[in-house]
Amino acid sequence: MAKTKIVVDSSAGLTAEEVKKYDITVVPLSVMIDGTIYVEGETITNDQFPEMMANAKSLPQTSQPPIGKFVDAFDRLGEDGSEVLCVTMMAAISGTVHAAEQAATMSKTKVTVYDSGTTDRGMAFQVIEAAKTLENGGSVDEAVAKMKDVLAKSKLYLAIDKLDNLVKGGRISKFAGALSNFLNIKIMLEVSDRDLHVKMKGRGKKAMHREWDKLVDEMANGPKVKAIGISHVDTPKEVERLKEKISAIFPNIPIVVRETVPIIATHTGLGACCLLYYTE
Repeated sequence: MAKTKIVVDSSAGLTAEEVKKYDITVVPLSVMIDGTIYVEGETITNDQFPEMMANAKSLPQTSQPPIGKFVDAFDRLGEDGSEVLCVTMMAAISGTVHAAEQAATMSKTKVTVYDSGTTDRGMAFQVIEAAKTLENGGSVDEAVAKMKDVLAKSKLYLAIDKLDNLVKGGRISKFAGALSNFLNIKIMLEVSDRDLHVKMKGRGKKAMHREWDKLVDEMANGPKVKAIGISHVDTPKEVERLKEKISAIFPNIPIVVRETVPIIATHTGLGACCLLYYTE
């Protein structure tokens, strides 16, 4: 039956139940660890990756999906006359959207490619609302408009515990990274205007905890919160602390806690913790 079908890259923080419920097709990214290529969700899981990264001889290398994988997915989904809405992670951290755009020009299927302007659970918030819009008879344009509205009302805060991976990946200089680690500097990043920005820098865990507490207070006193996610890279204690504080304020909102995908964990490094939510 012809309809509009949704495709996402594997950075979308969707649960397996959500993927099944909304019949979403996931095109995986890949990561190379010490010469071996692993495909997200196929040959490596989110839970397996942190230990493998910690034991790797060098920083893992990440890759966007090959254009051919997008073309194959688009063609297959369009065989019954359906069109495709493809949602990708933000262009500021990956070229995935450009691969999808090229694939769209090569596919026999009518494809609309949309850069979510975020990633992880923040991307999932948009995809779920888009799926609901399409299920209720909405058009692709209406689904995209809904995603833009969700993005405008979304927050993503990412605490980086150690800067090693940002240094190895060329995001900051070795001198700045060494100095920051020596001084035990922690940084908080925020996604806004479809890019990552430094929100705060502080020394030690106490400084980061004060920042988290401040952000949770903002959640409590701001517009009504609709959905919440916490993603992380092997930092259960930080997750539990944050989750307890949020649950005390929003006891009726389920919090989706996930080990983030390898493509993101590679850049953030071990100990990273991310809060994502959106409001009315």
